[in-house]
Amino acid sequence: MLFRTVLKEEFNRLIDIFLSSHEVIAPKRIDVDRDGKPVHQFLPVSSIDEIDLGYETTEYSAKTYFLPFKETLSSFCYEDGDWEQEIKYRLMPRFLVGLHPCDINALLKLDKVLARDYFPSPYYISRRKNTFIVGIDHEPCEGGFCRAVGADTVTHGFDLFLTDLGDRYFVAINSDRGYNALNRVQCREVTEQDNQDYLHARAQIAQGHKDLPIHNLPNLMDIEFESPVWDQWGAKCLGCGSCAQVCPTCYCYGVKEDVSMDHTRSEKKKILYSCCIKDFAEVAGGHNFRPDRATRLKYRYYHQHRGFAESYESPMCVGCNRCGRACLAGINPPDIIRDLQEEGTV
Repeated sequence: MLFRTVLKEEFNRLIDIFLSSHEVIAPKRIDVDRDGKPVHQFLPVSSIDEIDLGYETTEYSAKTYFLPFKETLSSFCYEDGDWEQEIKYRLMPRFLVGLHPCDINALLKLDKVLARDYFPSPYYISRRKNTFIVGIDHEPCEGGFCRAVGADTVTHGFDLFLTDLGDRYFVAINSDRGYNALNRVQCREVTEQDNQDYLHARAQIAQGHKDLPIHNLPNLMDIEFESPVWDQWGAKCLGCGSCAQVCPTCYCYGVKEDVSMDHTRSEKKKILYSCCIKDFAEVAGGHNFRPDRATRLKYRYYHQHRGFAESYESPMCVGCNRCGRACLAGINPPDIIRDLQEEGTV
């Protein structure tokens, strides 16, 4: 990997260049919460003034720009006893700036499922390949546990990655287009002082992470499959699916067909869904394999920390704790994991 440093005003000039040719998505402050803390979302911007790279976290992840809540897979037109199918992939280039390491790691996990060699999703791949990604280091967010799941650092999955050194950025370059883009503005080779400042900045970030012991968690979850912990937390669950909607790695979905009243047109649509919703495991005939909330909650955690880890050698969860902040019942992964750990030591 190549490294450079670039003054902040020069990086802003790079954003200006992309604003003229790309749709630019960035963290934007949209409101404040009841405690007076700023609320940010990844939204299209038209000027640098709208971008806040010093944000703590966003309510929703950037997943929606790669895996939207609802998308049309294909449309059909019926005429003169024949039909035509139309399929569109997104081709407009995007410039996505300000992704934190956990959100980049989330995209890498989605890549394993949606961009694999067999049965890949062309819709996801077209968006992924047409998005220029700029990541940035940050202080640990409140309630996050990304370091515990190995998502606090990232070495690939981006074009450029920034670490704030005060008046300049330390830039990791991870692609040809990242290298070519950075060469459109003034940057310089890394000096020994830059290296020292970078290591100091990373050490400061590392000190802010809180410890969450998740060692041996897949095996522990198998042992505690019938644990009362699941009933305890399941009793609180509302089954609303908010956790999956804000999660940067959840990808379960349903497909529906919309047919016009005159039967001349139809659309096949994909809609993201949640395994916590009551009818998720319902099959023909009305049988439901997971009728109660505790079971659905348990299987969501098993998919995140057990099943995905078995298939892809890492947990699906990236420790952003968006699900914990969004949950109306106050359910969050650190509390459940700690309860399981305590149950296992009794």
